[in-house]
Amino acid sequence: MRLSEKQNVALVLSGGGVKAAAFHIGVCIGLREMGFRFAGGSPEHVTNVFSDNSMTFKTYVGSSAGSVIATFLAAGYDIDSIVNAFMQGSGQTVTPTRNRRRDPSPSYLRPLNYRDLFSLNVSAGHPARVFSSFFKKTPVISGGIEVLLKRGFKVNGIFSTNNLEKYLRENAHPENTFKSLGVKLYIVATQLNHSRKVVFGDFAETIKDEQIKYAPFASVSQAVAASAALPPFFAPYPIQDDRGREHWYFDGEIRDTLSTHVAADHGADLIIASYSIQPYHFNKEIGSLHEFGMPIIFNQALYQVVQQKITNHIRTQKMIKNLIGTVDGYLKEANIPAEHREKLLEILISRTNFKPNAEYVYIHPSPHDYEMFFADHFSLNPDILAKIVKTGFRSAMTSLRKYAV
Repeated sequence: MRLSEKQNVALVLSGGGVKAAAFHIGVCIGLREMGFRFAGGSPEHVTNVFSDNSMTFKTYVGSSAGSVIATFLAAGYDIDSIVNAFMQGSGQTVTPTRNRRRDPSPSYLRPLNYRDLFSLNVSAGHPARVFSSFFKKTPVISGGIEVLLKRGFKVNGIFSTNNLEKYLRENAHPENTFKSLGVKLYIVATQLNHSRKVVFGDFAETIKDEQIKYAPFASVSQAVAASAALPPFFAPYPIQDDRGREHWYFDGEIRDTLSTHVAADHGADLIIASYSIQPYHFNKEIGSLHEFGMPIIFNQALYQVVQQKITNHIRTQKMIKNLIGTVDGYLKEANIPAEHREKLLEILISRTNFKPNAEYVYIHPSPHDYEMFFADHFSLNPDILAKIVKTGFRSAMTSLRKYAV
């Protein structure tokens, strides 16, 4: 596969807190080093400046922390501006890492600080409100310690994503609509009171089934705030639909860790997916995780669950591709008439929702990179961020060198 031959390139960014955002930034620096460009801004700007589609991202899919970086890119901010927004928020200014070869674009983002990320949930902030939770509606089941916790701890999140929504609305994306963008931006969240994944974007109408809903009614900042509402730390985020009904949403990673299908379903022929969650593999220098306590063991368990979902997703894509190739080969050997062979393959592709023209590149940390595994998920410490950015850069270069430009 030659990367430069693809004409509809998409970037899919997963979640994982500030650590994931920093990793994605490093990945983007690596992509830029390989010659990729990041289109963004108004439709006029994108049309005038990014007329060449080759190796140019014009579709962004983000969930949780990835939705923040995807929104910055779609709004037209270059990588240096995004790096500076994080580093300045932590008290450090970064010199641009390259010559500004690309077009004029928004060049300043107000520094992103802890106050923007961690807004105390008003409903949980006052001790009286916390204790009053004992008297709220009790579960309809009975039992032991689990029910005791359910009855006594009704706070729906320590923090809210309200300040993040405000930051994006006031600083990053003043028009704050998906329609005002010259690129495709899709933000993934999960509907709290349903089992449905929700994709916010510029859609003509709301389309839904039992598995997924495509929703046009949120602003960009609302969609990101909903996608980034990670339980139990961040409370679910409410958004009114196009009929005025309020629904609650939370983390976009709940249903799918990598929603690459969103990009493929909307025409992308090259999907580059970046994810930062990688379980720890034994290292003699570090030893066994059982010596590091419950929080680290919990992180490893969570990472293993997430990685299994991603592995199954990738394996399924490869299996379907091989299956269709095998069927096609058999039909040719059996001398099935071309019109019947093409019809059978068309049915098979349609039933499996397979996109034969789409190619996928997955970028993630090495499982032996224990520093990445142990890094704080929500730290704005400049030294920690710098290390994670470098990890993202190395990971991108390692993955992309396999392909010809």
